Amino acid sequence: MTDAVPTETPTPVSGTPVVLRAHGYEAAIASVGASLRSLTFDGRDLVVPFAEDEVRPAYRGTTLAPWPNRVVDGIHRFGGEEHQLALTEPNRAHALHGLLSWVSWNILDASDDAVTLTATVPAQAGYPWWLVVSTTYRLDADGLTQTVRATNLSDTPAPWGTGPHPYLVAGPATLDEWILELPADTVLEVTPDRLAPVGLASVTVDAERFDFREPRVLGAVEIDHAYTGLIRDAGARATVTLTDPSGTGVAMTWDESCPWVQIHTADLPAGPGTPGHRAGLAVEPMTCAPDAFNDGSYDYDTGVIALAPGASSEAGWTISAR
Repeated sequence: MTDAVPTETPTPVSGTPVVLRAHGYEAAIASVGASLRSLTFDGRDLVVPFAEDEVRPAYRGTTLAPWPNRVVDGIHRFGGEEHQLALTEPNRAHALHGLLSWVSWNILDASDDAVTLTATVPAQAGYPWWLVVSTTYRLDADGLTQTVRATNLSDTPAPWGTGPHPYLVAGPATLDEWILELPADTVLEVTPDRLAPVGLASVTVDAERFDFREPRVLGAVEIDHAYTGLIRDAGARATVTLTDPSGTGVAMTWDESCPWVQIHTADLPAGPGTPGHRAGLAVEPMTCAPDAFNDGSYDYDTGVIALAPGASSEAGWTISAR
């Protein structure tokens, strides 16, 4: 007896790969988590990449659905009922970044410059609703645009939120040397140990750490906070820009579908020398706030979407070279 010989090339551990190319951009998409594995412009990294045959480091580049960020203690109250989600952030005891980040999405359609993937959220303990979610990545002269669309297949309203999780890269210098422009007036203060929401404050509450309405060097600040009160252009778009001292840069732009953005300086518990530590700046436009499913627990609007039966919701964002 001889060992069977595989007749097909094994799927990389990051999932089925798709590579898009157009207008000087190249984007690599991995089916696990519908993740943005890499994005370059003229060969220059715009996000922190990971290898095709590598288990994705944490949530780097994934699509967050049916909620972004944290549900505190994994408990939420919606439609008059309390639900307990699995605690997927064990060190802080929260439910983190939704239910689809480790699912291999199906590739629905692909071309040289675009790909659409789809996944289903089945009704389950803690989230008893059926959703179908699709995402499209598309390259054009403005960069890489991702759109996410969800449709509620259940017979009752479902809580919904989404966002991406890229770590942006401005250029060859370190994160501490990059210049950040973040057009936001308001920051969500959180507990230092568990990052549970406390309340909204002006970015001037700790201007050195939080106020980047005027471009300035990041320096050694540590940020893992959500911002709102976004300052938008005439087209109602908000843009976060990172610039390297060499003059290269990267920007992320989104419309009013995302009234929040999470910023994270990628500080890892093990500190300097740990792969990925302060390697890029996470910029995560979000349709809702952290712990949004517990909207009634806060004195501000968390932005949670109550998705009616049969209804759909869509949001999108663009990463571009500067």
